[in-house]
Amino acid sequence: MALREVRTIGDPILEKRSKEVTKVTDRTKELIDDMIETLYEQNGVGLSAVQVGVLKRIVIMDLSEDGEEPVVMINPVIRETDGEQEGYEGCLSVPGKTGKVVRPNHAIVDYLDEDMQPQSMEGEGIFARCICHECDHLEGRLYVDLVDGPLRNVEDLEEQEDDNGEEAGEDH
Repeated sequence: MALREVRTIGDPILEKRSKEVTKVTDRTKELIDDMIETLYEQNGVGLSAVQVGVLKRIVIMDLSEDGEEPVVMINPVIRETDGEQEGYEGCLSVPGKTGKVVRPNHAIVDYLDEDMQPQSMEGEGIFARCICHECDHLEGRLYVDLVDGPLRNVEDLEEQEDDNGEEAGEDH
């Protein structure tokens, strides 16, 4: 396993649509392992392959508190969303910044696991937010295009957290 460089806003690859994965090769498995290591090293909750410079439809997510088992999604497709939530969102590709984004409060995603077997997952709240955020990456979209109001510095917002109880956002 190896750490991969996380591409940041302004890198043209982040604006490109990722390609479907047709089979899991040794190289694909290595990419997934590297993505998991990179996600944990960067203290993120989600990472798409495009964020490490690879235009493949692969997403890693881990919203557990103990880093127990990351979810690996190959070719994820959001089948259904409903409800609405507004909250601060961050991104490993937009370091140090956060902004308020409206996302569905509930999402169902269909995907293939590492054995190319069909799976489905349902999530609410932060999990639904992460699913939508990571699937946007696969389409070449960054959360900053959805921000309501200005981007803010995470540090500034964290200082205000104690005063008003709002979260500064997770890094995806």
